[in-house]
Amino acid sequence: MEFSGAQPTVDLTYSDVFLVPRRSAVTSRLQVDLAPHDGTPATLPLVAANMNSVTGPRIAAVLARRGALGVLPQDLPLQELDAAIRDVKGQPVLWDTPLVLPPEATVADALRLLPAAPGHGIVVASGAAPIPVDRIVGVLPATRLATALPDAQLGDLVHRGTPSIDADDIGSERHAFDVITEADVEVVTVVHHGHLVGTLSARSALRATLYRPAVDAGGRLAVAAAVGINGDVGAKAKALAAAGVDVLVVDTAHGHQEGMLRALQEVASLGLGLPIVAGNIVTADGVRDLVDAGASILKVGVGPGAMCTTRMMTAVGRPQFSAVLETAQAAAEAGAHVWADGGVRYPRDVALALAAGAASVMVGSWFAGTIEAPGELQRDTDGRLFKESWGMASTKAVQARFGRLDAYERARKELFAEGISSSKIYLDPLRPGIEDLLDMITSGVRSSFTYAGAATVPEFHDRALVGLQSAAGYEEGKALPVSW
Repeated sequence: MEFSGAQPTVDLTYSDVFLVPRRSAVTSRLQVDLAPHDGTPATLPLVAANMNSVTGPRIAAVLARRGALGVLPQDLPLQELDAAIRDVKGQPVLWDTPLVLPPEATVADALRLLPAAPGHGIVVASGAAPIPVDRIVGVLPATRLATALPDAQLGDLVHRGTPSIDADDIGSERHAFDVITEADVEVVTVVHHGHLVGTLSARSALRATLYRPAVDAGGRLAVAAAVGINGDVGAKAKALAAAGVDVLVVDTAHGHQEGMLRALQEVASLGLGLPIVAGNIVTADGVRDLVDAGASILKVGVGPGAMCTTRMMTAVGRPQFSAVLETAQAAAEAGAHVWADGGVRYPRDVALALAAGAASVMVGSWFAGTIEAPGELQRDTDGRLFKESWGMASTKAVQARFGRLDAYERARKELFAEGISSSKIYLDPLRPGIEDLLDMITSGVRSSFTYAGAATVPEFHDRALVGLQSAAGYEEGKALPVSW
């Protein structure tokens, strides 16, 4: 990356900069390969943050199916983390994970898990997995939920005889698309050896032609998990590796500290053969120390997150573009990589993080307001759908993290809580699912690459030309309201 014009004299964040177009031989977004090349199985440079309100097994599986990574949070008890990893590993790679509810479940039950959004559906079936074909009642399109009474049972609403596809008969994504569109249905079931193995929509079939899944050596969906720096970090890391985790994230708010270095050295000494991510840091010195201690990827960002109040509480942090730029340069010299953690609100911000040298970009609250994020869907007084989100240093997070302490010690911890404990993250009606967001983000980023004349992430690091802009320049780039 290089600056167009004068070098900056102050630290910069994403809204302070823009990309300058260059002569390009990349004529199509489909020529662009977004694989991060950071030693992880990811084929997209996007990572769901290790926040309780952002990443669970449901969203991690969908992300991996499209090439991104989800990081399961360190606050989960080890047994739950183990179960979540195995859950992701057990999900289908080629098909969507079916959302299954029994015939006696109600519309209200379904709406807590799925909005009335096109392209989604509920498999109505009796009994537990594995589900034989003869126990599948049918597929209820999610759009039907909008016109049904809340206490209506799904078994009374579903049409019998919903088309299904045998996994062995699917010759290509085009074939699957044609079967679905010719049947004039939103979702079909996929069966194999007489059992339900997944679902497919026409859009899923199309996406399979654009994304490459992130998988492990055995062809299963990839997933990351985080550990803190306190307690028996080595034992927890070994347990996560045994469960099948693909990437370990050693995480604490202030990553450039002795406790982190000791934890990293302990994990690295185990020889688990996994990429080790560590952070958070914002300086080149932090990169060098953490790489020396065993990290191969550095998590960069102090204070840019939407749920984070660190800068206002402590004055500590750094504008994110400059933090990524400095750390990425130091990481490249050390043979390591950077994940830019936080501060992205538009696809342009993702592109700028990659331009600054990040291999991948971590996303928190942006992903929290999706169908697949942890938690049930709720409605506000105006009927708008939302999910609850909270910061990982907030009172709510502290209560969850230290719930096993006695009331006195827990109350002492709560005195030092920071961040937002509860925030409504509204679902975008046009992009309610995580895949809808991936489509939007990757479309914008692919276009950024074509403007820079780059076909890969490393080429983008080299060719990105960045200019400085005023606040008015940033505002000029925003679309005008539709009504005048």
